Formats: sequence, C-alpha cells, structure tokens
Amino acid sequence: MTCHVPLSGVRYALPLALVTVLLAGCSGAADDRGETEKRDASTRASASPDPGGGTGSGPSPEETFVPDPARLPKTRAEARDFIDRVIAGPDSFGPGVVKRSPYESDPATWPVLGEDCVWQQQKPAYSVLATLTRSFELPAEQGKGPVRLGAVVTVHRTREDAAWEMAESIEESMRCPTQQLREGELIGSMVAAALLGGEATQTTSEDSLSEMGQYQSSELGGPHHYAWQQAQTLQFTVAVTGKGAKGRTEREIDDLVVQAQAAMLVRLQSAVEKQN
Repeated sequence: MTCHVPLSGVRYALPLALVTVLLAGCSGAADDRGETEKRDASTRASASPDPGGGTGSGPSPEETFVPDPARLPKTRAEARDFIDRVIAGPDSFGPGVVKRSPYESDPATWPVLGEDCVWQQQKPAYSVLATLTRSFELPAEQGKGPVRLGAVVTVHRTREDAAWEMAESIEESMRCPTQQLREGELIGSMVAAALLGGEATQTTSEDSLSEMGQYQSSELGGPHHYAWQQAQTLQFTVAVTGKGAKGRTEREIDDLVVQAQAAMLVRLQSAVEKQN
C-alpha cells in the first residue's frame, strides 16, 4: 500500500527524494517495475483522452520550472524523440554500470499486472504516445553479485493520463502483495510511500512514489533488497528499478536508483522548459 509520509523519517539523496524509513502499516507489494516498467492503463482509455495530444487538465503542480507548450510532444514520433533525449544510459547510474541484453524493450508492448499477480506483455494503452524500458547491470565482483537495473520513460497523451498511471501503481500494490516479475523472479514484503510536489523537500516532480522490499531470484537467490522509484511531471512518467544480490548493501542499491532517477528528471526539465 502507498501512503503519504510525514516530514520526519525521510532521507534524501541527490535532488530526488528516496524514502528509507516509512510509516508502519504502509506496507504492501509493489508491481514489477520489474524493469521499472509501465503499467496497464486500460482504464485510462476511457478517461476522456485528448486526441489532440494536449497536456490535459490534471492536478496543478508546485512547478519548479515553466514548460513551453510548443516543446511538449503531441505525436508518437515526437514522443519517441523525447524519450531518446531523457531516458537513462549506463553513465546515468554511475561508474561500472553496463547495458544488459536485450537492452531496450519492444516499443509495441508494455508490462501489465494480471489478475494472477503475474506480469505479462501487452499492447500499450491508448493513453500512451510512446514508452521505452532499458536494462542495465552492475557486474558481479569479488564477494558481490550482479545488480540488475532498469529505467523507463513513458509519454502519455495528457497530464491526467500520467496521473492515472501513478494512481494505478497504488492499486496494484494493494491488490498483489507478492508479484511474479517473470519466471523465477518474485518481489514482496514491500513498503511504499508517496510525496506530492511541494511536500517535504520534494520539488523535482508533481508526484513521486518509492517502494522497497525483497527480491528473490532462482538465479541470484535471495531475499535481496529491491528498490523502485517513479515520478510524474506533466504528461510524463519516469521510473527506475534496482534488484540487489549477494554482498550488495541497501544503500548501494538505493544510490544507484536515486542517481539515475535524478538524471532523467533533470533531462526532462531541460527538454520541455521554456527558453529565454
């Protein structure tokens, strides 16, 4: 379950909030973002989408920058170009991180959490102009296993559609306390928190979600630390996942997630900010 966190009990690293001490009773499971991935927005298909590709009439943010409407993507081609400029690369996480194979997801699909709490690939919802997931790894070294990482950027037609994606993340967490990411991979024992723009020192997005829990893999064993962050600004969502391994500390995983998420939010702002 996701809840709002009070001003105390929150640790921040870099420009992005990463919640590490959460309220008791705010626990539940998160969805896969398993490669950080987007979610089923089938319910958004009927949420009055704007065929013209506008930013919608979603919640008014505590904006830290002024977007230029002319720079907001309105077509699928523009959305794909935006993603290319914003999505994380290996350097976004810090030294030593490399691409995994396959590196990029099929842009014609995105993950959907089924009624059986198993993730599957389906066609993106109508609300999505474009979406892309990239996979990375911090390779194993002496006494430490490989850290699996992912980053995703989704461009929706409207701000309202992007806000729906954030809300559905909460529903998924409550509905599925344990989830199968793919064959041989599970996450569970999750704690989650949300910070709207302007709450605490969260000034980098309109809405921010963080989840942490346990990751188990038939390949890497476990349980290991699992961390996921997703942020929404305007019609965009960006997210990062980190899956731990033997010998890796929680702080090590969290720092990788925070650094890549912060890098994407900075790029997002640069891509749409009004220029003088």
